[in-house]
Amino acid sequence: MKQRQKAKQRVNITKMTEEYISEHPSVKDCLKKGMVNYSKLARQVASELKIDIKNNFDAILIACRRYYRKIKSESTVEARILNVLRQSRVEIKNKIIVVVVEKSIYLDNLLDLEEEVRKKTEVFHVIEGTSSITIVTSEEFLEKIRKLFKNKIIKESQNLIEIILKSPKEIETVPGIISYLYSLFGEHGINIIETMSCWTDTLFVINEEDIAKVMGLVRF
Repeated sequence: MKQRQKAKQRVNITKMTEEYISEHPSVKDCLKKGMVNYSKLARQVASELKIDIKNNFDAILIACRRYYRKIKSESTVEARILNVLRQSRVEIKNKIIVVVVEKSIYLDNLLDLEEEVRKKTEVFHVIEGTSSITIVTSEEFLEKIRKLFKNKIIKESQNLIEIILKSPKEIETVPGIISYLYSLFGEHGINIIETMSCWTDTLFVINEEDIAKVMGLVRF
């Protein structure tokens, strides 16, 4: 009976350990690359999962090593992300503005604005939120926006750049690409004013002063 209970406990610990690693992509990637101190990882797993480390350290350690053997042949998440990004093309559009207006605006005015912008083949994106609408377009239309929406304008942002990342269709099936880009920008002090996506296109609106840093980062 005791042996059966111990075997069941080991199975549970193995399952809990594998679930912990799979739910922490950074740990899983390091494990795949052989960059993990197994003893420290075992202690970390025990601490976070509230497992008695004194009686279960060896079981957790063995589970970590077995999981490594199970996943070592998989390509790392980062490698898959970089593979997609290396196939992506970057386009840049300057003199961009972002204007946030109240959702109670007269929608015909928004349609009139869109028609005028489209005729000039300029940038025009609209993001609808619960209480506001964000307009991303060329700065040459700022005065028209002010005239159309007047006291309905909540916020204006000028001197911006739009970065368009045109990726292969694999971007739909590789997890973590957007979070990777967000982390990359954030680690280098680049603030993302707005972001949006349309199938394989990912768009970022950033401050004009950050363009040099961004161009250095997106050379994957």
